[in-house]
Amino acid sequence: MRDRLAETSARFVKTHDAARLLDLSPRTLEKYRSHGGGPTFRKLGGRVVYAIEDLYAWVDQAACRSTSDRRYMKARAVGRRETEQRITSDEPLDR
Repeated sequence: MRDRLAETSARFVKTHDAARLLDLSPRTLEKYRSHGGGPTFRKLGGRVVYAIEDLYAWVDQAACRSTSDRRYMKARAVGRRETEQRITSDEPLDR
């Protein structure tokens, strides 16, 4: 039983630990959750957790061989979607 509990607790990490694994700030992961483009997460009660395998899959998905790789342009656009929408919108930026 203890081994199973140890496996379960090691499979999921909180935002702070996920950010540390990815070498990102926790705030960046929060932005990805709101705007899309980040790793898959789960909401358990009031807590957000990430499966370690999902973090590695997200990192592998962004792997590129050169700057002309299509995935490179997609990876650069992650996190910029909302900013681009605000800039191209007719609405004023300071609401």
